[in-house]
Amino acid sequence: MLLAERDREKIEGRHRDRLAVVYVRQSSRQQVVDHGESTRLQYGLVERAVGLGWPASRVLVIDEDLGRSAANAAARPGFARLVAEITMGHVGLVLGLDMSRLARVGRDWHQLIELCCLAGALLADSDGVYDPNWYNDRLLLGLKGTMTEVLSGRPDKTSYADPVVMPTGAGWVLAVTGCGPRRSG
Repeated sequence: MLLAERDREKIEGRHRDRLAVVYVRQSSRQQVVDHGESTRLQYGLVERAVGLGWPASRVLVIDEDLGRSAANAAARPGFARLVAEITMGHVGLVLGLDMSRLARVGRDWHQLIELCCLAGALLADSDGVYDPNWYNDRLLLGLKGTMTEVLSGRPDKTSYADPVVMPTGAGWVLAVTGCGPRRSG
């Protein structure tokens, strides 16, 4: 089964009956200025939600945290709004370009996963759609959160998706289409 088919299999009518929420965040005002492409890609997730079956009128963009660090959830009104919407059962899908946009602190990340699990909300990033009630998806979400938290302690605050930071293992090569096993020679 193709990844896109597996993602669509997770999305049910009960999810589409609720909002898809696009959470947009960058750590500082300077990043917003210097990295406009990231901001554009994050807002572009509205189209991804529409492509997954949500009408544009049912896609909510939460961008109050643009220019705010994810180190402390209490200092992010947008994150508080996201948590409130999930808790009230209004959200069927949370979209972020990279899971690290949502939380850099494990406690906040795992709280969000648990709330999505209890509310029956899905999470999605550039890699796929995740149902925190599915064991494998919950495991992947936990790993993404742990990797983000560990890497946020690095001076360059880089992403785990950067092959310089997270190089491929022996026997794997990075190709334009992604990582995969290849024979050398």
